[in-house]
Amino acid sequence: MSDTILVTGPAVHPAAVRLAHDRGYALAFTPAYPDSALLQDRLRQTGAVAILSRMGVLDAAAIGSSGALRVISKHGAGVDNIDLAAAAARGIPVLSSPGANAVSVAEHALALMLAVTKRIGPLDAGLRAGRWDKPGFAGREIAGLRIGLVGLGAIAQALVPMARGLGLIVQAHDPHADPALFDRLEVMRHADLDSLLAGSDIVSLHCPLTDATRGVLNARSLAVLPQGAVIINTARGGLIDDPALLDAVRSGHLSGAGLDSFAQEPPPADHPFLSEPAIVMTPHIGGVTAEANARVGVEAIRIAIDLLEGRAVPPARIANRHLLDGSDAVRQQETA
Repeated sequence: MSDTILVTGPAVHPAAVRLAHDRGYALAFTPAYPDSALLQDRLRQTGAVAILSRMGVLDAAAIGSSGALRVISKHGAGVDNIDLAAAAARGIPVLSSPGANAVSVAEHALALMLAVTKRIGPLDAGLRAGRWDKPGFAGREIAGLRIGLVGLGAIAQALVPMARGLGLIVQAHDPHADPALFDRLEVMRHADLDSLLAGSDIVSLHCPLTDATRGVLNARSLAVLPQGAVIINTARGGLIDDPALLDAVRSGHLSGAGLDSFAQEPPPADHPFLSEPAIVMTPHIGGVTAEANARVGVEAIRIAIDLLEGRAVPPARIANRHLLDGSDAVRQQETA
């Protein structure tokens, strides 16, 4: 049996490399954002028993191209770039590592909030263009504003004390979270999304991309927001209807947006967001810090090797468990 783990990307943190080598596994790498044909070639060449999914899409053709593949481990929490059903059809568990990059992503969400609210981008561009835009400028204080968190997972939970430290009033909507979590965090709970949106000056997205959440911020829901509200997205680009967001910003209904993820990554060179100064953008790097990369890489490698070697993996970490019910992979985990 091959002892190779294929990383979809050109690198992984040295601590993760050391862990793999110490456990007797070799790592193979791809260029950034490999397409399906390249992934198929690399899987056949290496005979990899596991994939560490960092960049790009893992479609059914890639997943089905090698009979040796036994597990896919996501370098992070979001698994919407992986065909979960195709993996399940071959009995391949898809693992995730939520929480390992939570602090880094929460910090980035906060940075985007400040950049948009304080209009850092346009002011910086004005200075570089030879303008002094102080006359007539009126900024906005963060303290006292209401922030609405859509989703209350690990990243949102890390953001709560940071936001509160700036004087923000924190509230959230998450139909899947235990109501006791809101009490423990002292966060106002909204059972209804529209209620949260209507009472939020800043909305920060922290939910997974699913059929239920795709386009959750659209023309109708954006219209519910107060005049001058701000949108922050460090989750997944597909949560937002791009044309609706652009219209809301250009009409002045929203004062701006801070985006770290996009429906298509990288976005095309003619994407209209690129010419809108009120939208601050970063290339999906919220969780890409030295500290988070070490935690995420090590955890993603560790959990993949645990499964390969027959050790129990927490059921909640198997993203396609609902599709794998009754499979040998699940039975093995239940008896390990």
